[in-house]
Amino acid sequence: MRSEQGPDATKRRRGGWLLALAILAGAGGAYAWQRERAQPPKAAASRGPAPVPVTLAKVEQGPLGVVLSGLGTVQAYNTVQVRSRVDGEILKIGFREGQVVKKGDLLAQVDPRPYQAALDQAKAKKAQDEANVKNAKADLERYTKLGDYASRQQTETQGATVNQLTAQIAGDQAAIDNAATQVSYATIQAPIDGVTGFRQIDVGNIVNAAQQTAIVTITQVEPIFVVYTAPEEQLREVSKALAAGPVPVEAWSTDGMTKLSDGRLDLVNNQVDTATGTVRLKASFANRDHALWPGLSVSTRMRTGTVPDAITVPDDAVQHGPNGLYAFAVDDGMKARMQPIVVGRSNDGRTQVLKGLTPGQTVVWRGQSRVQDGALVAEAAPAAGPKPGAPARQADNAALTQSEAR
Repeated sequence: MRSEQGPDATKRRRGGWLLALAILAGAGGAYAWQRERAQPPKAAASRGPAPVPVTLAKVEQGPLGVVLSGLGTVQAYNTVQVRSRVDGEILKIGFREGQVVKKGDLLAQVDPRPYQAALDQAKAKKAQDEANVKNAKADLERYTKLGDYASRQQTETQGATVNQLTAQIAGDQAAIDNAATQVSYATIQAPIDGVTGFRQIDVGNIVNAAQQTAIVTITQVEPIFVVYTAPEEQLREVSKALAAGPVPVEAWSTDGMTKLSDGRLDLVNNQVDTATGTVRLKASFANRDHALWPGLSVSTRMRTGTVPDAITVPDDAVQHGPNGLYAFAVDDGMKARMQPIVVGRSNDGRTQVLKGLTPGQTVVWRGQSRVQDGALVAEAAPAAGPKPGAPARQADNAALTQSEAR
């Protein structure tokens, strides 16, 4: 047989070849896709650890105040319990509770009539005795002029009578003075400048000089005292500073956040308490604004001198480790190295470094919890807050204010 030839046969052969190529191409793509899925993924390129964000500060050198801290209690400069010195009924109360009074201000009025009557009686008795002595002196003068016509005994007796009446007048004057004093006691006045407390006696009550209940207690708050303690090891330093001149003392709230008043050291007690190993100190404050109040607990800061060229770092830069104190010093490559240090005094948020750091070095101020020896660090974005060395509580307050603003 002879095969068919022509255009139709040619088209059928070409279509078969194209279909076969399409099938092979699809099979090859599927094979390549399956092989690619079976291969493990390529390992990602290794990267170094990211820098730890921290806050940095410089090691500074300059004057550092020598400040000794303590705890104390405010005491009134004077405290007076006002009581009546005479018996009688209270007719008037001349003050309000909590009022600031001046010396001589009326506090209470006791019925003065019995004492005024006694004063008038004493004055009348003196007038009577003055008349008697006048008459006795006249008789003595007449007896003296009679000379020999009057006996010596009469003259001497009359002279004695004059002296007796003169002494009686002196006694009358003393009685007058006493009665006048009793009358003045009926008007009860403030003995000092100060602030009145609770009133214990009301109008109409009967008071007497023997009773123990005070009408009111007055405390003098201008000036005012703060009594606090210091360790016995500081006694020599405090005494030396006091001998050199006035020693300034600041009174702060017990949380250390609010400064209340400025004063000065007045007294170092004359003995050390052997039970506690402390010595009591007393400082006086003008207290014009009444920021200090009797009985208030305060913390004190006493400046006894200045270290002229102290090397200092912020307090928070000093860390405690198993081998002692250290700080993270940052080199030029921004790597933190653990540096053992020896510290001294601390004041105004900065600590004196006696050994281990030099001025101009950079140390980690905050963020040490994530830092290890040799770790790479980076300066964190600055935030509104206190400068290095300021108390941490101020930084917390600044951050809180910034959060509220947002």
